[in-house]
Amino acid sequence: MTGRLNGKIAMVTGGCSGIGLGTVELFAAEGAKVIAADLQDDKGAMLEARFPGAVRYIHCDVTVEADIAAACALAKSAFGGLDILFNNAGHAGLAGGVETMTVEGWDATFAVLVRGPAVGMKHARPLMLERGGGSIINTASIAGLQAGYGPLAYSAAKCAVIHMSRCAAAELSPHKIRVNAICPGLIATSIFGGALGMNREGADQLAAMVAQNGAIAQPIPKSGLPFDIAAAALFLACDDSAFVTGTHMVVDGGITIGPRGAWDTTAPSVWIDIFGVSLQEMGAANQAT
Repeated sequence: MTGRLNGKIAMVTGGCSGIGLGTVELFAAEGAKVIAADLQDDKGAMLEARFPGAVRYIHCDVTVEADIAAACALAKSAFGGLDILFNNAGHAGLAGGVETMTVEGWDATFAVLVRGPAVGMKHARPLMLERGGGSIINTASIAGLQAGYGPLAYSAAKCAVIHMSRCAAAELSPHKIRVNAICPGLIATSIFGGALGMNREGADQLAAMVAQNGAIAQPIPKSGLPFDIAAAALFLACDDSAFVTGTHMVVDGGITIGPRGAWDTTAPSVWIDIFGVSLQEMGAANQAT
């Protein structure tokens, strides 16, 4: 590792599994002191044991402001402040769409995915001011960019995270605090199983299946892994991205490039549905005449 976060203090919500765990591991390897805020106390204890002196765990429900405030306070008391906040905690939220939605489910989804990051930014701000600036990273999703990648509430919430990050970047830029979002694609984590109502063990097994078979889903023929998002978070956290704020980074293996026919020559193209022939066949016919 290159020590790109030497001397930095970070907090990662949802830091004990999936993308959050991958990020905690990478940040610690790059020299940061890290607060891992999560609900999984057993995994949190193991994480502290793996990185003695570098990682501290705290039980944190991001829908409870007092928990977020306590996590930020631990960053101050244990390590001296906060330079990096990765608002990553999340879940699939309310399943279904307009017909089946409930107000309670909608509000619960937004409480985790939108209000949680907003409150995180609120409590991180004064600590970052004390240290002369910082970097805030919010986990969004390709579901916030296009239809078809998540349930209605989840997709709407992730779209809100993208715009909230842009607005917060404008507000906090005079204080040398950068704010960006990451939009993961198909990443092998337990969130898919959670969306189907599986228990933690079943969700972990489904994540393993995604890791094994996800390579066929996008132009880059590899499964998306937590490390892929952690690497993007590292870039946005370190000084390499000192000139980057108010944007969203899409890390999806190219799945949002276009329909499958745009990158898989063996797949039916939308143009075949419209014209009966592919664009390549149309071009060849035009050249022949």
